[in-house]
Amino acid sequence: MTPLTRLTFGMTLALLPGFAFGHDYRVGDLLIEHPFARSAPATAMASAGYMTILNTGAESDTLVAVEGPFPRVEIHNVVTGDDGIARMQEQEAGIEIAPGDTLALAPGGYHVMFMGLEGDALEVGEEVPATLVFERAGRVDVVFNVEDIDAMSGMDHGNMDHGSMDHGAMGNN
Repeated sequence: MTPLTRLTFGMTLALLPGFAFGHDYRVGDLLIEHPFARSAPATAMASAGYMTILNTGAESDTLVAVEGPFPRVEIHNVVTGDDGIARMQEQEAGIEIAPGDTLALAPGGYHVMFMGLEGDALEVGEEVPATLVFERAGRVDVVFNVEDIDAMSGMDHGNMDHGSMDHGAMGNN
């Protein structure tokens, strides 16, 4: 998907129901705040997406999938093993959000992996369209703004070599 196509799609999404003011979205009892993706050079094979999801309802909901314009889009968590090494672990069953709780997808923890970029650089200022799929609330189209997050606190996700990692062979340990 070209940068212009992503931008056009993102502008179209702004006119659809479910789009909230600013860069927030609402679906059912869920408020999705500021989805953004990490910028990635043309040589990168993957990038990460982040956001905050607040459950304002009385029942739990689960983020079960994220769909986007890449060959693979998965929900991951960074888990540190007994050996002290941090590994990414796919969240195949999704992530539950209890009533009144906030789920933070952030560097060093839960995040969305956009895999198979195959030479398509994600440049600061671009937009990546995606669909979040929730067990109860259903589907909502969002736009991940591409930002440079190297200066953010927490784990420097940018120094992980996602391009050489075999994400498909990652274990659940």
